[in-house]
Amino acid sequence: MRELVVEGQEAIIIPSNYKFANRGVITSVSAGDFTLELEKEPENILPDTYFEIYTQTKHGKLYFDSYAKKINGKTLLIASPAKHKFLQRRQYTRIKFMHDLEIKSNTGNINISTLDISAGGMKMHSTDKIDIGTVYEIEIPISETKNIKCFFDPIRIEKAEDGGYTVSGQFKYESGYDKMLITQYCAKRNVELKNK
Repeated sequence: MRELVVEGQEAIIIPSNYKFANRGVITSVSAGDFTLELEKEPENILPDTYFEIYTQTKHGKLYFDSYAKKINGKTLLIASPAKHKFLQRRQYTRIKFMHDLEIKSNTGNINISTLDISAGGMKMHSTDKIDIGTVYEIEIPISETKNIKCFFDPIRIEKAEDGGYTVSGQFKYESGYDKMLITQYCAKRNVELKNK
């Protein structure tokens, strides 16, 4: 584990209630544990209670479950996990995501069909013309009751065989919390799809 988790590395922790997700920086690493200094006071995180941890390494996105051996303010002493899993090498886990949605701008609403998604952005198809330079509002459904509102900034547009357009672009968020929720959603769906 010491070659995967290093000092200065950022990590996201997500307890069973994802509303209390938090992020921090790893400040020290030993054989049996490592110290994580959080940005915010830990809420809904108890000693010896498991939570999810995501961090980006040079080998790819790393995911594992662990628990805090000690909690001292914003400082957590986290047990090294018995096992871990790499989700993929790109910075954000990308998954297939097939939904018919709308994107909105000052000029009106456009119907789209999403193809794939990550916390960084998405690829989608539309029969309507999408403009590079226009930032669109979108709501991403991550459960039956939860939508994430963010902005879609088109980067690449290709003419599709059906006469429509395939568009790739990046997301912009109003809060880092929403980005964490999409990161968690994609990571979990990726694991579920691989285990099918």
